[in-house]
Amino acid sequence: MGDGVVVGRDCNLQARVTVYPGTVLGDRVVVQAGAVLGSTGFGYARSAETGEYLLFPQQGRLVVDDDVEIGANTTIDRGALGETRIGRGTKIDNLVHIGHNCVIGKSVIIAAQTGISGSSVVEDGAILGGQVGIGEHATVGAGVILGGGAGVLSGKKMRGAGEVFWGRPARPLKEYLKDLARLKKR
Repeated sequence: MGDGVVVGRDCNLQARVTVYPGTVLGDRVVVQAGAVLGSTGFGYARSAETGEYLLFPQQGRLVVDDDVEIGANTTIDRGALGETRIGRGTKIDNLVHIGHNCVIGKSVIIAAQTGISGSSVVEDGAILGGQVGIGEHATVGAGVILGGGAGVLSGKKMRGAGEVFWGRPARPLKEYLKDLARLKKR
């Protein structure tokens, strides 16, 4: 536990969990073994003089609301300047990465091996299947379902509560299945 970490009531942090300074955990948060919360995000800027990549200061925080469950070996970065936030009742599987400045809504389900790039938003009630990849500054709308292995391009906005998107890049399921049928005919 880093300095200034706030842990709410009835939390369960299991073996080898690391919680960096500036992290706030709400009540009844469960964090499984090996998870890393509030780590430095992957934010680099290129020096005009030398061409080297320099770490942009990661001074924000991570806020995890009440009743969130975080799986084993998951990493969630703190905000670069603002905050990364995980909404109430969200359930995150093992081996998930959530980048800096992301906002994850309430009651979101995120399956294993999903990666969410920095400054992306996943709105309330969305479901992300296993191995979903989301580029930076993307938005997954409320109630959207991303099938396993779906890829959301940087800056893309996926909308339509209850609509299923699949493929790389992710598109509506009906369209994805038509594309598969066309490939099979070749």
